Amino acid sequence: MIHYIHELVWGPWLLVLFLGIGIFYTIKTGFFQFRKLTYWWKQTIGSITDDEDEENGDVTKFQTACTALAATIGTGNIVGVATALTAGGPGAIFWMWVSAAIGMMTGYAETMLGIRYRYRDQKGAWICGPMVYLERGLKLPVLGMVYSFLCIMVSLGMGSMVQSNSIAETMKYSFQVPTALAGILLTGLVLLVVLGGISRIAFVSERMIPLASGIYMLFSMVVIMSCYDKIPYIFHIIFQDAFRPVSVFSGAAGFGISKSLQYGISRGVFSNEAGLGSMAVLHGAAENTTPEKQGMWAMFEVFFDTVIICTMTAFVILCMTEGDAAASGYDGAALTAYSFSRRLGGLGEYVVSGSMLVFAFATIIAWYYLGKQAAGYLAESLKKRNCLYLLQRILRGKIYTLLYLCAVFVGCLAKLETVWEFSDIWNGLMAVPNIIALIFLMKEVRVPQ
Repeated sequence: MIHYIHELVWGPWLLVLFLGIGIFYTIKTGFFQFRKLTYWWKQTIGSITDDEDEENGDVTKFQTACTALAATIGTGNIVGVATALTAGGPGAIFWMWVSAAIGMMTGYAETMLGIRYRYRDQKGAWICGPMVYLERGLKLPVLGMVYSFLCIMVSLGMGSMVQSNSIAETMKYSFQVPTALAGILLTGLVLLVVLGGISRIAFVSERMIPLASGIYMLFSMVVIMSCYDKIPYIFHIIFQDAFRPVSVFSGAAGFGISKSLQYGISRGVFSNEAGLGSMAVLHGAAENTTPEKQGMWAMFEVFFDTVIICTMTAFVILCMTEGDAAASGYDGAALTAYSFSRRLGGLGEYVVSGSMLVFAFATIIAWYYLGKQAAGYLAESLKKRNCLYLLQRILRGKIYTLLYLCAVFVGCLAKLETVWEFSDIWNGLMAVPNIIALIFLMKEVRVPQ
């Protein structure tokens, strides 16, 4: 039953929504992500040395970008890419690129709206995200409450339990650390970070993500360049597989194209999260910024996550497994580790394992902030309506933090097949109210000229 609901939620209709809204904003903005590539690049990663907020102790634009990348760069960049290749073939990578190209404008739109409608709570902290522009922009506070609830459920599932399970399994098989001990250590580390609030989460993300990403990219390039003569052929099979012609004698080719498109786009969305609204929440703490500038940072994150990191993973796998019959026995993280180990030996396994640990931990602390923001908004909304007082108490203060830490610990010990599907269902449903807002608030989204 759960599997059926999962297939229904993540069916073609949702992929059409993701594609449709991205294509619309791409056309509406005159293909801004391509036309103004040098401009938004200079305004984002090209301007990190000019970030004045660092001197004032505020959360900088670069820190919010790293926090957003912490939520998006995770198991999807290692496991998701390998799964897309196994299920959808090399052509899935092309459709991941398409997903990223149009998803850049979706991320821009939702982040810009989030900054435009954000406000400070009684403690002076920013409240930002789809729930805010659903309430204040679209005048649908109930839909904002629905989004908040779904975001909380995703944070306790996909954001914590699924990620902590990946960490525990990696530590067990690569470093022989018992799962219970891994759970205690991980929960303690998460507690140390999240008790410092968004400032500490941003600080840790700023240190972890550039370093971990840089190491992963370095070793990926070592593997790819060691067989550089295969690169033209890899591009050839990606484009060929993405547009396999429908043969008169076989309907399988058309099925192959649909599978490549389905897995490429769905894994792209899973990895970069454009359309889910999560980036709008994570960028809300940035000080001394504009909606347009934060929107461009969101564009950079989608580009970096999918076009750079996911593409490197895909090229490592394709370069190392082309013509290798033994590779067919692997999938997910095992396939990625196998591909690295073919060139780097035992070091390859540690590269993948270490990347999994850092990326998953970064995702956990970023999703805590996401869930905390949603919980605070929902509690305040319930208070305004004088209803569900007990739920208000649970959502406020330290109770949500305790629930989140429990989810992290339980995730290390549990078998998560059912939890994964439940979380994926919440993830898909969370996109629906956000996309509704993006459709009806389209007139308010503008790009720099």
